[in-house]
Amino acid sequence: MGTLTLKKRARLKRKRRVRKKMYGTQERPRLSVFRSARHIYAQVVVDTSGHTVASGSTLDKETREHPKFESKVQAAHFVGKLVARKAIEKGISKVVFDRNGFSYHGRVLALATGAREEGLNF
Repeated sequence: MGTLTLKKRARLKRKRRVRKKMYGTQERPRLSVFRSARHIYAQVVVDTSGHTVASGSTLDKETREHPKFESKVQAAHFVGKLVARKAIEKGISKVVFDRNGFSYHGRVLALATGAREEGLNF
């Protein structure tokens, strides 16, 4: 694993443990979330084919054109809505939520809430 911090190593360990059991199918793809210090990224992935159906992040054009967010949590909520809209346009309404080893609070929770508000079920 190289020179990873203890915190990152623990997250990757949690990620591997959860991903052993979680798998995105065509009927129910996986909504994967990655959170960095400054940005948040989400993508809907079909693991059987390895394709990304929909994606969104704080770096997307729609997010950057939005008026400035008060916090990273609000930005994550917007990204959740954005990804859900894109997924529903492609005919996907049910997903499996993959928090990628991150705690389910703060920005990850906000993204999930935004996606649920837009009609995504998980």
